Amino acid sequence: MDNDCLFCKIIAGDIPSNKVYEDEFVFAFRDINPQAPVHILVVPKAHIACAADIDGENSAYVAKCFEAIAKIAKAEGLDEGYRVVNNCGEAGGQTVMHLHFHIIGGEKLSPKIV
Repeated sequence: MDNDCLFCKIIAGDIPSNKVYEDEFVFAFRDINPQAPVHILVVPKAHIACAADIDGENSAYVAKCFEAIAKIAKAEGLDEGYRVVNNCGEAGGQTVMHLHFHIIGGEKLSPKIV
């Protein structure tokens, strides 16, 4: 954990969130600025700054995130489809430097990515 990281503080319970899922490896909560009816952030409990920092030592956390994404999407009723988005680095639109995946759905999404 990184004591200065917003998402690490949310995982630790120091900052409140609208949690939708948690297990040993993953924490997921509703985005405070949703872009669709369903907009959930899925974060590994290990602090990984961004996708560029995934390696052999932490990649199991990424696999667990995607296992959780499938469970969350099913629980949210996203049977017709959804989008999973990851922004990497400031130029890629990442605003919190803790790896996270956006589950976006609940309506027909535009074919454009953003």
